[in-house]
Amino acid sequence: MATQRLADFGSGDLLASFRAMLLIRRFEERAGQMFAMGLIGGFCHLCVGQEAVAVGLRQAARPGDQFIASYRMHGHLLASGADPRAVMAELVGRRYGVSRGKGGSMHMYAPERDFFGGQGIVGAQAPIGAGLAFANAYRGDGKVCVALLGDGAADQGQLAESFVMAERWSLPIVFVIENNLPHYERPALARRGAAFNIPGEAVDGMCLTSVREAAARALGWARAGNGPTLLEMRIERFRGHAAAEQRRPHGERDPVERLRAAILGAGLADEADLRHVDAEIRARVAEIADQAVSCDEPEESELMTDILL
Repeated sequence: MATQRLADFGSGDLLASFRAMLLIRRFEERAGQMFAMGLIGGFCHLCVGQEAVAVGLRQAARPGDQFIASYRMHGHLLASGADPRAVMAELVGRRYGVSRGKGGSMHMYAPERDFFGGQGIVGAQAPIGAGLAFANAYRGDGKVCVALLGDGAADQGQLAESFVMAERWSLPIVFVIENNLPHYERPALARRGAAFNIPGEAVDGMCLTSVREAAARALGWARAGNGPTLLEMRIERFRGHAAAEQRRPHGERDPVERLRAAILGAGLADEADLRHVDAEIRARVAEIADQAVSCDEPEESELMTDILL
């Protein structure tokens, strides 16, 4: 993050951003440990390295703007302001989780936070997001939907179908592809909407300022009635596809470390201050994890409820 661009942030805003990104990082690291210990069943898809995308998008959005994501969405849920205790409880299948312990890592919902879930089916969030955007346009409520997809969803037919609907009806939606470049090495995803007359932009997803600025432009475009936009967030996830796969981080590309360096460079805090913040968040996440595993599992009577056939 270039120091000269910090004028977009107030000092409190910048430090709050650091806290929000660091909470996601430490939460995901702890979740990875708990998965390795067998405390999290099924799959666990972590977003270590993608924190700037989650926080930057939320900072650019307005209250009421809807977010819908893929199964890699713990960070987006935390950035929405969801209670970390309820998110961790869901990961370990406890009744006080955001989906009452029945959704697990991939199926968390918090509509009270304008978060419409992680979708287990690759690309499913695109048509559902288009539906949310259609409702916004029908009501004329000024809300915009942000539909987040992974790079693996870029070839899904339902994404192309959603592009057609969104462009034809000028729906207020921003499609965001989190392109994990080391995964497929496909750097041209921002142009996927060109055939549908949808403008696209490639964004440094490892830089909070870049994410926030691009998101503000896209959200403003949609809110003004101009229709959809496609943002390709170029990121480098520091873990593999699922928690069982490991990859080492690269400090020079680390969004949390870039923000830390910007704060230090601007003289907003010193190393001791930021170490204290880190220690505080680590302790909080450890406490949250301990509380989660001590919670009760869902009642037996709940096991067959909320099932749609």
